[in-house]
Amino acid sequence: MFQSNTKESIVTESKSFAALRHPGGRAYLSYAMLAMMADNIEHVISYWIIFQKFESPALAGFAVFSHWVPFLLFSVYAGALADRFDPRRIIQFGMVLFMIVSSGWGILFLTDSLEVWHAAVLLVLHGFAGVIWAPAAQLLVHDIVGPAQLQSAVRMIASGRTLGILLGPAVGGGLMLVLGPAWGILLNVPIYLPLALWLWKAPYGPAFRSGPRPPGRAFAGLAEILATLRDIASDRTIVSMIVLAGCASFLVGNAHQAQMPEFAHHLGHDDGLHYSALLAATAAGALTAGFVLESRGLLSARPRTAFVLVVLWCCMIVGFASATSYPLALGLLFVAGFLDLSYNSMAMTLVQLNAPEAIRGRVVGLYNMASLGLRSFSGITVGLGGSLIGIHWSLGLSGGALLIVAIVLLSLTLGGGPLREPEPVRPAPDGQP
Repeated sequence: MFQSNTKESIVTESKSFAALRHPGGRAYLSYAMLAMMADNIEHVISYWIIFQKFESPALAGFAVFSHWVPFLLFSVYAGALADRFDPRRIIQFGMVLFMIVSSGWGILFLTDSLEVWHAAVLLVLHGFAGVIWAPAAQLLVHDIVGPAQLQSAVRMIASGRTLGILLGPAVGGGLMLVLGPAWGILLNVPIYLPLALWLWKAPYGPAFRSGPRPPGRAFAGLAEILATLRDIASDRTIVSMIVLAGCASFLVGNAHQAQMPEFAHHLGHDDGLHYSALLAATAAGALTAGFVLESRGLLSARPRTAFVLVVLWCCMIVGFASATSYPLALGLLFVAGFLDLSYNSMAMTLVQLNAPEAIRGRVVGLYNMASLGLRSFSGITVGLGGSLIGIHWSLGLSGGALLIVAIVLLSLTLGGGPLREPEPVRPAPDGQP
């Protein structure tokens, strides 16, 4: 199906928490985790006020739509910006947008002047801030830690995002309880500042790369997306990771999270505690994966391993959909979260390491478009399908379909000859990129 891959030089660092051994990596990952937590604090407070003021299911649905659709439509554009300009400045621009949005919510809450159109505008701006940040963040971490520690850094970013998802509701709820929603969300604004300020003088990015910089090219809209697809068409690793990520997001994504109340009901536990535990199980599994894999330097990035992880993840999803025991369902979600972080961080690493340097941002954007943007449609496959045949059948069939797709893609990808195993290189000394 694909031509032989001649670029697959996968580099990993086997030391525990390798990215954190780099001083720039420690600072960047710590500040990025704070920003991710602030992102989730804003979600908690703004969604609560929207519900209290409008009680509109349509607006709640728009909140989800406005979060993911920008990744579908503009990820490659954001990647092109990261290719052409300094990723530090692009991330700073994203942080400024986040701060403007949190400030806007706070002012509207204080003056009690929030209207539906205000909420819609702020939700859209928040979605754009996220899509602008994502490709630049991956390019910058590549510059900071280098290829030897890249998989560790990508896993740590994913772990930080998961930690932000877990801490955001707790901190956001505490701020609302102590200060009220208006002052709580205004206090959220300075949490974005450490990352923005550190990036001002951080010695990383295009100006600090060794060797000649590859010539860039102007972005040409939709034609550029097609050109990027042509550029990577012969690379089996990149294409297979993007296609697999897109199928996973389209067929399953995270749509079952919105159906957790009904799953909890069918499992015989309608109370908030058991429902919350189901929601938290996936995040807890993902956070455990980040700690366990990093502490032991396990699961080096390889295409075959990524496919196996997705196959196992599908089995966990199908198992959860058919589970009739609450403890079993909880355990399956935990393992699913472990496998999800393991696969996604590995796939991103493979895409970054195989992407041509001149268009790395565009390729990362293309991957984000598939892995994040196509989640916009998982509500159709799982949610709408659930209204027709029941959520257990819709999730089970979606997981089963993805299992078949993963196995077929694996056979097609390996059909052109075995993928070359990673070529180990000497890791950089501690603290060096």
